[in-house]
Amino acid sequence: MKTPDITVSGEDAQAGTYLLRIRLAEDTELRFGRFKKGKPIFLPAGDYVYVGSALAEKGAMSLARRLVRHAARSANLPPHAIRGEMIRRFTECGLGIGNLLPRRGKTLHWNIDFLLQLQSAEIVSVIVLRSPERLENRIAKQLEQDSHTQIIERGLGANDAPGSTHLLRVNAKNRWWHSLAAQLNQDNGNNYDS
Repeated sequence: MKTPDITVSGEDAQAGTYLLRIRLAEDTELRFGRFKKGKPIFLPAGDYVYVGSALAEKGAMSLARRLVRHAARSANLPPHAIRGEMIRRFTECGLGIGNLLPRRGKTLHWNIDFLLQLQSAEIVSVIVLRSPERLENRIAKQLEQDSHTQIIERGLGANDAPGSTHLLRVNAKNRWWHSLAAQLNQDNGNNYDS
């Protein structure tokens, strides 16, 4: 099995912004909790990008813990395959302190939780930008303008950014994904990867 692609860059902050590459194995109609009153949303099989942030320096809202939480599933379902590598890489580069696993089981809270709960959805790569600055909305807007992305539903994954979306479908080759990490580092003033 190929080693998961995890890019961590930026300052030594425990907070930051992240992008998840999510691969959906089959066409799916999904309710994202109470989003749009539980309206089912059609998601074609393929790759998606989710932009999120965790700006607390410690505790459950810190960046490493948020990402490890995303890689868990509730109801005793197996976690995403990338979770073990996340924990290893985050520990190695000093992102996250102590046990990064959720203290209690995962409950579905954010829009993205409902997609990540599916066993047909798998996190295949992660880009992490360590910074106390809120970059999430700016990056999501940039991605919305990219010709390789498609808005699924306005507001999806972006309850705190009206009119925007933080979950996009991506029609691009691996080269686009790899150049995305480099582009984000350049755009946000980061000059190293770990």
